[in-house]
Amino acid sequence: MTGRALIDHDRLLDVLVAEGELMAATADSAPADLPIPSKPTSTLADTVRHVGGVFRMVAARLRGGNGPVRWESTPPPGGALVEFLRGGLRELVDELSAHPADAVCNTWWPLDQTYGFWRRRMAHEATMHRVDVQSATRAQLLAVDDDVAVDGVDEALTLWFAHRLSVIGVSGSSEFKVAVRAGGQAWLVSSHRDNKAAWRAAPADAESVQATVTGEPMTVYLWLWGRLPFTAVRITGDVDAVAALWALLRLATH
Repeated sequence: MTGRALIDHDRLLDVLVAEGELMAATADSAPADLPIPSKPTSTLADTVRHVGGVFRMVAARLRGGNGPVRWESTPPPGGALVEFLRGGLRELVDELSAHPADAVCNTWWPLDQTYGFWRRRMAHEATMHRVDVQSATRAQLLAVDDDVAVDGVDEALTLWFAHRLSVIGVSGSSEFKVAVRAGGQAWLVSSHRDNKAAWRAAPADAESVQATVTGEPMTVYLWLWGRLPFTAVRITGDVDAVAALWALLRLATH
């Protein structure tokens, strides 16, 4: 299993900038109390505040080598929420741009201890929450390019399912082997007691499984992150195995 992105890191940095600004522009003209459809207990303001805080937290971690002592998660008194987001975006992009993607830095994934990890992670953070904000406003949901979505599928499976579940101590009792296919790529995802794994596979190797999930890249990407209903993708084989995968991802990405 590799921790490297499927697309160029300069492209990921461009995605971070574009998606972060689109999120800010959308939020700027929308009521702050709009609920997020995929998480009705959260509002548009909660989402913008969260992302602005995450951007600052990561920038501080990169400057200091470790996580910050205090997570700045709210604007200063009198500060505008959208400007809090934009300021965090500028701070993060400046820090990421100042270092080559392959330069070593502290991350929470042993397979990728480079600035490239954060370019990728923050590009997908911005993309997913841009989708949340646009969905809340009922605006037309702008497409995620296929290459970005395919990389997002890879990250959701290899980072969040295969690694994050063990970090947060979730094991799950279900045992399954599921194939996921999107954009000409295939992944195998397995769960055996305390062992969770996901890896890129040749399409021909993704045959001996209990079930297969297929769909357009953006659909599978959003589905893995719980932004689309369970029925949004095509499922062949054991639906219960796919449901177990989906449920574990809800815990991993919460």
